[in-house]
Amino acid sequence: MRDDLQRFRWLSKILPSARTRRLVLLTGPRQSGKTTLAQAVYPDLNYVNLDAPENRDAARSVSTFHWADAIGNAVLDEAQKEPSVFDKVKYAYDARKIRFSVLLGSSQILLLKQVRESLAGRAFLYELWPLMMSELLVPASDPSRREPLLQQILLSKGLDPCLEGMPDRLSGEKEQSMAEAQSHLLMWGGMPELLHLEEKDRGRWLRSYVYTYLERDLTDLVRLPDLDAFKRFQRLCALRSAGLLVYSELARDAGISLETARRYLEYLKISYQVFTLPPFSKNLTSQVTKSPKLYGTDVGLVRQLSGFWGEASGEIYETLVVTEIRKWITTVQAPAEMFFYRTRSGLEVDLLVQTPNGILGAEIKNRREVDLRDCGPLRRIGKDLGSQWLGGMCIYAGMSLRRLGEPSLWAIPSWRLLAS
Repeated sequence: MRDDLQRFRWLSKILPSARTRRLVLLTGPRQSGKTTLAQAVYPDLNYVNLDAPENRDAARSVSTFHWADAIGNAVLDEAQKEPSVFDKVKYAYDARKIRFSVLLGSSQILLLKQVRESLAGRAFLYELWPLMMSELLVPASDPSRREPLLQQILLSKGLDPCLEGMPDRLSGEKEQSMAEAQSHLLMWGGMPELLHLEEKDRGRWLRSYVYTYLERDLTDLVRLPDLDAFKRFQRLCALRSAGLLVYSELARDAGISLETARRYLEYLKISYQVFTLPPFSKNLTSQVTKSPKLYGTDVGLVRQLSGFWGEASGEIYETLVVTEIRKWITTVQAPAEMFFYRTRSGLEVDLLVQTPNGILGAEIKNRREVDLRDCGPLRRIGKDLGSQWLGGMCIYAGMSLRRLGEPSLWAIPSWRLLAS
């Protein structure tokens, strides 16, 4: 993995040009690189950081009628810190006194609430996640960048026509760089700042991130009377990453009410700390699990909160694969939806992805070798889905891309799927 300070971000290819008439809302976890990206993509726009009290005071004092003259087309960082800017931007935009502005923030609910109230029908929403595996490999200055194999699969009409003819192995240098990127994500996660730090300092940075989240992002959302209870709940969620979300168990173990557990989880979701994967129940059987699965959005933070720093477990590996797929789909705004499948009788498929062309399945195995026996659930659900089935992936920690059998079942190394 290269040591260049800045990495290419795929979202830079998606964000609209400042020459268009548009309001852009860019959200994502704290420290995911929103400010760096916005300043790189829009270097000619006025930049105002509303995290600074002086800038908030100045923005508050600007008359709505003079916003275009005083601020103009701008990047407004931490926009939720000064709610009055939303109405002022709206007025200047509707009056055609400004053409383009970018509003940044890490507190999703506050930004989206303001959008609903002030900028509905005007703002385009984009989300920037921690670095993806394909981004870790490419410095911002390097023009040689390829979309990961995942994108080809999402656009395909089936795994067989997409993967047949591809080499089972890549060159040693490519394999090594991709494996290094995956190892970094499995241990530290994708926060950009960690790339610049010595390994001994990375754990300290992640601890500081957790404290900063509790002191800043969380207080943007709510004033909690019992912060210790929330900390326990946050740690329990990290320990349950890649597991079923059972509110009653979380509430019991955290020592809080069921309603409080639901509210705490919503705080974690809207501040980009966790997400849930819904169960798939369409046209197969009514005997499916109704509970969603829970995932931390970043492996490094999952490790920090859970205190687990050993070799990647099956849950850590699954968290990495599922979050990377989700990050790609949301970043490029691919027309795809993610689910998992589990019946009450025990049949389980880790991931189903519905695309306009059909449904892809995936089993995720933290092993160096897999074979057709690992694809039993994929074979069953592929048969049930019939013509909707595009193929099944056994995503694993090995090296070789190969076909395993019918119906269109393939073994795909995770780094090959997510980085090549």
